[in-house]
Amino acid sequence: MQNVPTRPKRLAIGLVAPLMVAALLVGCNRGAGGDEPIRAVRTAVVESSNVSGQQEFAAEVRARTESRLGFRVGGKLVRRHVELGESVRVGQVLAQLDAQDLRLGQEAAQATLAAAKVNLELMEAEFRRFKELREQGFISGMELDRREAALKAARAQAEQVRAQANVQGNQTSYATLQADAPGVVTGVDAEPGAVVAAGMPILRLAHDGPRDVVFAVPEDRVALVRALLGRREAVQVRLWGQVDLLPATIREVAAAADPTTRTFAVKADIGAAPVRLGQTASVVVRLPAVDGVIRLPLSAVFELQGKSHVWLLERNAMTVRQRRVQVVGADGNDVLVTDGVLPGQVVVTAGVHALAPGQKVKLYIDPAAPAVAVPGGRPASAAPAASDAR
Repeated sequence: MQNVPTRPKRLAIGLVAPLMVAALLVGCNRGAGGDEPIRAVRTAVVESSNVSGQQEFAAEVRARTESRLGFRVGGKLVRRHVELGESVRVGQVLAQLDAQDLRLGQEAAQATLAAAKVNLELMEAEFRRFKELREQGFISGMELDRREAALKAARAQAEQVRAQANVQGNQTSYATLQADAPGVVTGVDAEPGAVVAAGMPILRLAHDGPRDVVFAVPEDRVALVRALLGRREAVQVRLWGQVDLLPATIREVAAAADPTTRTFAVKADIGAAPVRLGQTASVVVRLPAVDGVIRLPLSAVFELQGKSHVWLLERNAMTVRQRRVQVVGADGNDVLVTDGVLPGQVVVTAGVHALAPGQKVKLYIDPAAPAVAVPGGRPASAAPAASDAR
């Protein structure tokens, strides 16, 4: 008796046949259309030029002279008379120490001075009497010399005590901190109630007068900036929120790099420009002109294995090939190249990340541009210049 296939087996056979047909169709389609698509690219003709770029550094406006004011004696700070940002004049009282101990020391010095004066007067009177006795022959010359030496010692002691009293008087006056120049208080380092040592900064005072723009320069640029030292209006300054550039003169370049940032501090004089302390600015330094530099759009350069490359167009075959280039800097949206490409070569400036070596390409046709002839007789728009391909 013949076995009749069950319904599930007949259903499985019916599904396998369409799948096999679909696989065959897909294989046929792959064989017919497996070629790489011809991609449209923008290009630019390489041209050599002289480049004189510029570099900007972040800067800050500071006073030419800024003092850290402190007391010349130690003590307890009892009063501060000025606030942050307040303008002060010469001789204005800024802060006060508790001077009670200093006044007691001054009184003790005055008492010692009074005792020395009394002793000096006594020695002078004795010397006069002994001098009369010597004239009358009652004492020897040796005794008179001894009395004269004692008088000189008393006189020197009185001078010493007088100097010490003056020093103690000065110490008492040092309990009052006064401004030695007109300016603006830019910092407060101690508050009333603190016990401060002699010389400890209490206030920071920015003196009125010239202003400097201070900025940091990396090690590879310090030689360039140092060459501009002292040259009038060698750099330009752009203040925050302003478009106009102010002329400036490099006044000072640090002799040693900062141990943390490894940069060199530079100060530029901006003259009598209306600026505010702490204002943000940018210093523009012109770089020297370099001959034979090629300027390419930033979009033309791509990185491969840590190196910079471009795609060169082979005009006859309309294919592309990679070429490594040496990038030396940037200027706006352009890359400055010194090696790897030659004037007259055609570089792909758009679509570089979708290309492969030897790939067929065609020039991008701008619908608004007139058609021109290209190698192979195919119409295309004119290859844009470097400035058009940015």
